[in-house]
Amino acid sequence: MLYHLFTWIEQNTHVPGLGLFQYISFRTAMAVVVSLIITTAYGSRLIGLLRKKQVGETIRDLGLEGEKEKQGTPTMGGLIIIAGILIPTLLFAKLDNIYVIIMLVTTVWMGAIGFLDDYIKVFRKNKEGLAGRFKVIGQVGLGIIIACTMYFHPDIVVRERVSKNPDATEHVRAATGATYYTQDVKSTKTNIPFYKDNEFDYARVLSIFGLNGNASVFLLFLVVVVIIVTAVSNGANITDGIDGLATGTSAIIGGTLAIFAYVSGNVIFSDYLNIMYIPNSGELVIFAGAFVGACTGFLWYNSYPAQVFMGDTGSLAIGGIIAAFAVLIRKELLIPVLCGVFLIENLSVIMQVSYFKYTRKKYGEGRRVFLMAPLHHHYQKKGYHESKIVTRFWITGIILAIISIVTLKIR
Repeated sequence: MLYHLFTWIEQNTHVPGLGLFQYISFRTAMAVVVSLIITTAYGSRLIGLLRKKQVGETIRDLGLEGEKEKQGTPTMGGLIIIAGILIPTLLFAKLDNIYVIIMLVTTVWMGAIGFLDDYIKVFRKNKEGLAGRFKVIGQVGLGIIIACTMYFHPDIVVRERVSKNPDATEHVRAATGATYYTQDVKSTKTNIPFYKDNEFDYARVLSIFGLNGNASVFLLFLVVVVIIVTAVSNGANITDGIDGLATGTSAIIGGTLAIFAYVSGNVIFSDYLNIMYIPNSGELVIFAGAFVGACTGFLWYNSYPAQVFMGDTGSLAIGGIIAAFAVLIRKELLIPVLCGVFLIENLSVIMQVSYFKYTRKKYGEGRRVFLMAPLHHHYQKKGYHESKIVTRFWITGIILAIISIVTLKIR
């Protein structure tokens, strides 16, 4: 919004300084600052409003230390996270950019699902909230929208090198000077870590089974995107179990995704790193800046002891945002590494439930792998203070983020 306004003013009146809005780095910095102001300055007001409306968290008795003190803590604080993301993005990003549009839709879509879940829990006094099948339908629906837009929208392309003389030897091509030209094409390629060319085409999977054709490739891509959106949003939701855990972890992931978006959307850096160049995707850095600012600002009130919880309004939105962002910059195959904390939390629940059902069927009584799932509750049961658990999970998240960045050069 401000980008287009100031660009028009600068072009027509040549006001000094407005040219700064042409730079992604400047607009990203502004998005971070505005997001921090919104979440910190207005966060306390939202907390006061939620308390006034008696929008308090209902805590189940899990036998965990300190859980009774959390009873009645305001929830639905994810609203301030969403505001901290949307407002700076609307102000500083190019709103005609398809990547930005998809991220705005993702934020509102998943935020709405989470808000409905929280609303049912708080105001309808239904502890179960929105039925699980409706959450899944919403997640699948978002995955379908993202996959269809990426596959069919003409502005979502990648830049590929095409050899001028593919039949010539490498020596001949080198002797004749420029050996390739570039063109922007629709592609189902994505980045894959620890692989020589650092690229993977979904069509290759189908060719192994003798399947070809655009329809088959699209269906495979659609399934992958839906699984990623569903898994990451649920992972973030499960991780949001103790003060500051999901918020801090998400900020770390968001910062890493911002780096990926910047190098993928910059022709010089992508060429230097020999990674896929995605035209116009650099605009996503502004969104990522707002996302990191919103998570960091919310952490001011969500760190132990939490003054507010984000609720499903925030956790589902955060998970959906991370998943969609990774897919758009074609780093979705890095998610198991980058979002390793979410993955471990998810797997701990799956392992616990599966093993309990298996042993109950085989031995007549259910047995557990962990003292309690998700994993952070296991450590609480072992006597660790939740601040120590959160700090160590953050450190793990930072290590995983560094490993993810390093994969840009490890082939």
